[in-house]
Amino acid sequence: MQASTHEDMSWTVASAKAKLSEVMERAQLAPQTITRNGKPSVVVVSAEEWQRKTGRRGSLAEFLLASPLRGADLDLERQHDEPSDVSL
Repeated sequence: MQASTHEDMSWTVASAKAKLSEVMERAQLAPQTITRNGKPSVVVVSAEEWQRKTGRRGSLAEFLLASPLRGADLDLERQHDEPSDVSL
């Protein structure tokens, strides 16, 4: 089964409840939007897609070492200004 139109990828809460297996099956192919009161509420994606989007891509050290600012002559001295007076 292939989701080919926007309507194929959008479900009301009631239809998603009634056809959860189909929503899950289609989410393997493309994200499925569940609407509430006519507005997008949540998106169902495959576990593989979720992992791809949220998975860690290296460590912080690797990120910093790959930075285009590495080796730049930046002045990183902390300023010692007085704290701001914030009234709530």
